[in-house]
Amino acid sequence: MHYHIVHTGKEIMQPKFSLIKDVSSEVEIPQDGILSRLIYSDEQLNVMVFAFDQGQELSEHTASKPAILHFIQGEADVALGDDSKQVGAGAWVHMPPHLPHSILAKSPLVMLLYLLKGD
Repeated sequence: MHYHIVHTGKEIMQPKFSLIKDVSSEVEIPQDGILSRLIYSDEQLNVMVFAFDQGQELSEHTASKPAILHFIQGEADVALGDDSKQVGAGAWVHMPPHLPHSILAKSPLVMLLYLLKGD
């Protein structure tokens, strides 16, 4: 949504914003599966919401750009390079480019993935 304000004859553009009041309501946790959906994209950022059923795993992989994991609901084991962490709702992880990582859902899980496009 764009807002325009006219002041002294000049138009001033206010920044656009996006609001999702409840990210968990954007996805349904699939039975025996993983669902991912792009919920925001611009020239600097892609945001995807993931929903995992208990026991589902995103196997080890890397990303060429920095990324952030933000856990919204549930619990998971997250492997980050040679380290492994147990995380729950509210956990936040920044990953540099090329860091091997994987996610195993210990309960039904909702997570946001922020893919940073900048240099």
